[in-house]
Amino acid sequence: MAQKSTIYKVELSISDMDRHYYETHKLTVAKHPSETDERLMVRVLAFALNAHEHLQMTKGLSTDDEPDIWQKSLSGEMELWIALGLPSEKVVRQSCGKADKVSVYSYGGRTAEMWWEKIKGSTSRFENLQVVNLSQKDTGDLGELANRSMKLQVNIQEGEIMVSVDDGIVYVTPVTWKNAT
Repeated sequence: MAQKSTIYKVELSISDMDRHYYETHKLTVAKHPSETDERLMVRVLAFALNAHEHLQMTKGLSTDDEPDIWQKSLSGEMELWIALGLPSEKVVRQSCGKADKVSVYSYGGRTAEMWWEKIKGSTSRFENLQVVNLSQKDTGDLGELANRSMKLQVNIQEGEIMVSVDDGIVYVTPVTWKNAT
């Protein structure tokens, strides 16, 4: 019998001084049985970094042809495609063809570095692609904060991120490997 997703209720308060975005989002996030707490928290962090009134979590791991998070215009055009982890060059190429902007949030330490070395040459032609790496320590610490009912505060200033849940605080320093132009 297939395992069911675990539901996480997240109250996400965002103070993004870089984008002048200040909002609270109430999210219901389904954690796929094969998804780790680390990946779940990277997904929530990616949502916070791109927060917008039309940004939505998708079915994620349970579908191959959808990103982890997307933003569609009112007329249905794909404005933003957000992928997590280490997507193949083919997935990156297809995503760049489907959306106005594609953001990949890679993580996994040395594995992520090897992935980037392998595909970065083939990504230079995609002007709408942004690749941001999160350190293994940062994402591991984020995973430790996960619980099924969270009040998360995310503060973003000058590219630095502070994530707090209850008494736990994690500082995240993303590294941009490729900027969208």
